[in-house]
Amino acid sequence: MKKLLLTLMVLSTVAGLAYHFNRPKAPPVPAAEPAVEAAPAPPEEVGSEPPPVHVRQELSGQPSTPPVAPVRDKEATTPIPGAKLEQAMLNPTIDLLVSSQTGYGQKQATWRQLRESGNLDPVIGELERKMTSDPSNADCAAALGQAYWQKAGTIKDVREQAIFAMQADRLFDTALSLDSANWEARFTKAVGLTYWPPTLNKGDEAIQQFLALIQQQENQSPQPEFAETYVRLGDQYQKGGHGDDARAVWERGATLFPSHEGLKTKLASAR
Repeated sequence: MKKLLLTLMVLSTVAGLAYHFNRPKAPPVPAAEPAVEAAPAPPEEVGSEPPPVHVRQELSGQPSTPPVAPVRDKEATTPIPGAKLEQAMLNPTIDLLVSSQTGYGQKQATWRQLRESGNLDPVIGELERKMTSDPSNADCAAALGQAYWQKAGTIKDVREQAIFAMQADRLFDTALSLDSANWEARFTKAVGLTYWPPTLNKGDEAIQQFLALIQQQENQSPQPEFAETYVRLGDQYQKGGHGDDARAVWERGATLFPSHEGLKTKLASAR
């Protein structure tokens, strides 16, 4: 009975994931602009939603990845081709995806290109080898999590899709255990919590993750993708029936990112 309930929970979560993956795509996140001038970052380009890791662990009996310490890779700027990824381009592409110096929008555009050109598998294989040889690399853990997540979006079988998505979630947890300031890993995980079925009561946990992100963000130079945190935290408050809190979060975001169309739209609808 326990296994049946766990399976039903996984399938409920995957139904939300399938909806997310099959929605029409929006334009990619633009390059970062100075200070408060930030453009909207659509959900597909700011990270995807992993289901929680404990479900996979209970289904498979596999232990979670142990925590280790982060290592930074150098920045890479070599673009990838639109067709099949050539072997000579593999390492530069991995460097770009793993580097903490690569802009988030550039990473998301690269993931989209890899997914659309059918080049995820060689990247996944190389990232897996990199994690095996350097398990202390938090940025690599976050990148491999993104790779698994992107792979889940290309799979039709919901059980296989759930396995990749939960592997991604475990890697985001690993990245955060290595580097709690890893924005990409925390944001992706927080968004994922918003896709859990309401009966599993993950809303408060999602709110706490977004609040941690906002605290982190406001101690850093503004980046375009930061605006999406305010949008999604407000959405969570509104979903829970806290309209005043939602409006306050959107107003705070709009003060910092006055050009963000998503925040403008949220505020207009809240008035």
